[in-house]
Amino acid sequence: MMRMTEQQKPHGLLYHLLDVLLNIVVIVAIVGGIRTFLISPFQVEGSSMVDTLENKQYIIINKLAFILGKPQRGDVVVFRPPNEKMKYYVKRVIGTPGDTVIIQGGLVYVKAVGATEAMPLDEDEYLNDRNEGKTYKHPPSSGDTGKVAYSVPEGQYFLLGDNRQGSLDSRSFVGQDGQPNPYVQEDNIKGRVWFVALPITKIHALELPQYGF
Repeated sequence: MMRMTEQQKPHGLLYHLLDVLLNIVVIVAIVGGIRTFLISPFQVEGSSMVDTLENKQYIIINKLAFILGKPQRGDVVVFRPPNEKMKYYVKRVIGTPGDTVIIQGGLVYVKAVGATEAMPLDEDEYLNDRNEGKTYKHPPSSGDTGKVAYSVPEGQYFLLGDNRQGSLDSRSFVGQDGQPNPYVQEDNIKGRVWFVALPITKIHALELPQYGF
């Protein structure tokens, strides 16, 4: 009669429980690593980014993009604003470090690093008819077309929502001391919006606009 060797003996219940537990730990670690360093889901709240993003849509953000590189002008990003420690916002990067952003006459101008003059930002790719040419001074719905300029410090960014008349963004941000603080620290920008995941009928990737300068 053939006898089982030690290696051929069936494993007990405890072994199988430990094996299942180990697999669960590995899966949780992988998922946690992906969410921490690579991609993460978020749900959009409010209408500050219409028509680009709509209320209650689920988006996937690419975190690796800002581990390997820097936010670029035109990126739609998820971030923590200066006066919020727990809440995330989603807006579009308009000014990068060293830029001067000018809002005047309902339009946005950018004097990029090294440029001799400010250039109007071509935003017709993402601003709808209600908002194109209607970027006002704070408060966003004021209709104030007067001039205001923002010089973006190193390591910080200036952001606006695509719904220019209904967005709480760099025009409105304040710091912990209650004073105006229009800039977002690079460390507080968590990732670039990669694509809309839900609803299924709205699935699409976001592309970086071409400003021509």
